[in-house]
Amino acid sequence: MKILFSPSETKNSGGIEKPFDKNSFIFPELFEKRMEIATQYNEFVKNASKDELSKIFGTKKEDVINQYKKDIFNSPTMKAIQRYEGVAYDYLEYNNLKENEKEYIDENVLIFSNIFGVIKSGDKIPDYKLKQGETFNNLKIEKFYMDNFSKVIDEYLKDEDIIDLRAGFYEKFYKIEKPYVTMKFIKDGKVVSHWAKAYRGIILKLLAKNSISSIEELMSMQIENLKIEEIKKQKLKTEIVYSII
Repeated sequence: MKILFSPSETKNSGGIEKPFDKNSFIFPELFEKRMEIATQYNEFVKNASKDELSKIFGTKKEDVINQYKKDIFNSPTMKAIQRYEGVAYDYLEYNNLKENEKEYIDENVLIFSNIFGVIKSGDKIPDYKLKQGETFNNLKIEKFYMDNFSKVIDEYLKDEDIIDLRAGFYEKFYKIEKPYVTMKFIKDGKVVSHWAKAYRGIILKLLAKNSISSIEELMSMQIENLKIEEIKKQKLKTEIVYSII
């Protein structure tokens, strides 16, 4: 079982691990490809104007801009799953999980970073900032990772059941080429953005707590305050529609 997950624009700062290197990421054979984007980001951030930084960081706050105008190659790192914070990560409560539950997430969750591409939850990354959908140097970052990483991800996932908990934007980084399950969350008949993020975190936590290893096990898992309203099948995708009660 592998779970695909979104990053978050907000991050936890700091870190006690050494700066990243080739061994910090899944797929070390593609490290140099990652560095093509990371190097350009690093150079842009160091040399960009305040207005340019405000645009890619998505903020005009000077303290935030100054915080992220730094060399990511010399920055301390921490696990990606602990670096990101936001609604889904708040509800996951990774730091409160048992060691075997943390290990489940570290090994089985793939996060799609705007800068580093696909990474495992346990991969070590620095603090960085790039607003979703923004770019620099006219780079098409999503297309770059789609073109250069899809084959190795296909191979990695070929014998795995897949749950796709990504927000729609991150489908641009990788298109799943085998049967998979995704989820939609509705309340009073309407799709809910905040609670969708929250329940992605809740479900990920339950997957870890129950050591879920197949779609069959997922379907029999009870989720508090959620009721399956519909299961839609379209080509490779099976979408479970949950109603929040």
